[in-house]
Amino acid sequence: MEKDLKSMSRKDLEKLLSDVKKALQAAQSRERRAARKAAQKAAAEYGFSLNDLAEETPAPKKAKKPRKAATGPKSKPQFANPENPSQTWTGKGRQPNWFRAQVEKGSDPETMRL
Repeated sequence: MEKDLKSMSRKDLEKLLSDVKKALQAAQSRERRAARKAAQKAAAEYGFSLNDLAEETPAPKKAKKPRKAATGPKSKPQFANPENPSQTWTGKGRQPNWFRAQVEKGSDPETMRL
């Protein structure tokens, strides 16, 4: 059933295209009926109809909330660099380099407390 498409006229090609589209729709309908029949058979084995199964809707998933940055009040600075008072530290988290350097030099941390 091979056809030489290059030698066919435009009108013949359009007719062929129309026939192919109709054949595809018919094949899809056949396959859909076969799939529905198979699904009905499988559901019947468990004592259900397709309508029974179609009515069940899965529970909606909870939407995840985006993580927010810490929203609580900010901690007040507890320590300040004696060499540069604009550098401060709350005393929480990792020690800043200037604080560590002062302690290594022998400074008492309490002298840097605000």
